[in-house]
Amino acid sequence: MDALVLLGSFVTLMIIGMPVAYALGLSALIGAWWIELPYDAVMIAIAGGVNKFSLLAIPFFVLAGAIMAEGGMSRRLVAFAEVLVGFVQGGLSLVNILASTFFGAISGSSMADTASIGSVLIPEMEKKGYPRDFATAVTVSGSVQAILIPPSHNAVIYSLAAGGSVSIAALFLAGVLPGLLLGLTLAIMCLFIAKKRNFPKGRSIPMKEALRICVDALWGLMTMVIILGGILSGIFTATESAAIAVIWAFFVTMFIYRDYQWRELPKLVHRTVKTLAIVMILIGFAASFGYIMTLMQIPTMITGLFTSVSDNKYTVLLMINILLLILGTLMDMAPLILIMTPILLPIVKTLGVDPVHFGMIMMVNLGMGLITPPVGGVLFVGAAVAKLPIEKVVKALIPFFGALLFVLAAVTYIPALSLWLPGLLLK
Repeated sequence: MDALVLLGSFVTLMIIGMPVAYALGLSALIGAWWIELPYDAVMIAIAGGVNKFSLLAIPFFVLAGAIMAEGGMSRRLVAFAEVLVGFVQGGLSLVNILASTFFGAISGSSMADTASIGSVLIPEMEKKGYPRDFATAVTVSGSVQAILIPPSHNAVIYSLAAGGSVSIAALFLAGVLPGLLLGLTLAIMCLFIAKKRNFPKGRSIPMKEALRICVDALWGLMTMVIILGGILSGIFTATESAAIAVIWAFFVTMFIYRDYQWRELPKLVHRTVKTLAIVMILIGFAASFGYIMTLMQIPTMITGLFTSVSDNKYTVLLMINILLLILGTLMDMAPLILIMTPILLPIVKTLGVDPVHFGMIMMVNLGMGLITPPVGGVLFVGAAVAKLPIEKVVKALIPFFGALLFVLAAVTYIPALSLWLPGLLLK
């Protein structure tokens, strides 16, 4: 009955249209009332949820990504990707995917990736003879790389939801190979489609111009080196690397590229703070919701439910994948990580699944949810940038879903994809 009151109130509040964060907080209060827990305990849980040093990584990474996104970095990364792969048949689709790889390693945000890369490449691809819906599908699916490739904001949220027991540095490194595998899979599929549909070849860029483009893009690409290099060398932690990334992004944007106006900077900071306020409210309320779930022993009950169906690790992971794929279409990624990690992580740990590996399984799963209706935030951004109906973009995305499911299966059943790099570099 306890679980029915807590989860039922949450679902009811969601159905009537209450924002997820407030639905979590209010249902936590309802649950506390039901089990006769003092409301003070709920308030303490909310405060404790956001009173964590590691959480500072999120605002710093978001601000660094916003500065680079609006400061001309996306245009330079597109030009750099064109130098590398733009000359083959269907080259602009490869440019799109590779630019998303680079930009994801700077912004850590799929929405920022879709908005910035899409605004540059969707019109350009259409002008060169690619269907607009195909260009949008490439942009949207390619942006899922930003969830996997460091610095991923969602990896920080997963570490928090796991009780801080999972290293952010390990999660960053674990996302590298799955992210690159996703990019490679999408690239191979685009080459096949380009040959089948006879898409045009891109131009070969002269050496002198190519060198200028590479040097120009190098300043922004150094952000990746600063973040990962600093963490792996032990010079600073993941949180400190985020602060350094902000300083570097500000320096490159305002003093090297100089495409951004100083008078626009306060507006950018204001937009970032508004976004972060929503995220922090969500994290605090989710912490209180998780606290009430623990008191009601809901994770233990769900663990028993899964293990009663099967004690085979691969079968349970398949069931979890199906569950997360369904939930990912109905709710945004961050709240799902915060809600489902405390429930599912104990289940997979009893089966011997590494928490870092499971984090990558969740990232790919819920990343697919971001581009799937009816609540696919990245899908909506891509459709808005392309000025296309959602239905047309979804239809074009169908083969890309196949590529994503292949990557999900590989990440789920080949743990080395996630664990080899952290094991090698964080000994």
